[in-house]
Amino acid sequence: MLLPVLDPSPAEWISPRLGGAFGAAGRTVPRGYAAYARLCHPAERDRGGWASWREAAAETGRRAHGAMQWHALVGSPDPVNLTGSLWRGSPPDRGTLPSHSLTALLSVLGEHTATSGAWFCLWEGYGWADEATLSREHLAAPRLRHPGRDYLLFHGPLTAATELGWRPRPNWFEAQSPNLFWPDDRAWCVATEVDFDSTLVAGDEALIDALLDTPGLEAWRIESDTSLAADGDRINQLP
Repeated sequence: MLLPVLDPSPAEWISPRLGGAFGAAGRTVPRGYAAYARLCHPAERDRGGWASWREAAAETGRRAHGAMQWHALVGSPDPVNLTGSLWRGSPPDRGTLPSHSLTALLSVLGEHTATSGAWFCLWEGYGWADEATLSREHLAAPRLRHPGRDYLLFHGPLTAATELGWRPRPNWFEAQSPNLFWPDDRAWCVATEVDFDSTLVAGDEALIDALLDTPGLEAWRIESDTSLAADGDRINQLP
């Protein structure tokens, strides 16, 4: 069960470990870990089903790599509106990892921590994060403050990562993956920045190797200084 935490101090270890040039992975997920991976959120095809970025690259004649940007991959000069995109389906979701991908990720993460509890951060700016879904006491509690983002804090078993979200209708649950989460022993840390269409994982080499081999995830090894800015894809830039 996911429980609200009113004191943000258990999460304050992260902010001092964030930094680097604009767009660097280490501005979103903490530095100081042995290895890093980027999980690219899958895109939906116009005829249904999911596609990896690697598959999209093959279909648009681009090259897939760890620092690729979706707009460059689909041949658009516009990272926001995707003008002129060669991709006929929907672009990857920003700010949340699809439920099936999150489930696959959790199964790997659970094997790389010695503790059962975990901490979860939710960005305060989601329109649904109000008294209809969260308690008044939690909404009034101090926030975890990072540069440009403030978060609400929760604690629970690792599997509780799937409990965040809201119900537009009683029989419809819209999941939201945590924007930050880590186990009690801090063996790894996962970050899904609100504006990113990928999720970043920091941990040891064994964890990152396992993610690279996990079916249902498109994982790329990166460095904490890898740029994920809109202009960070130096390979698929338009002429």
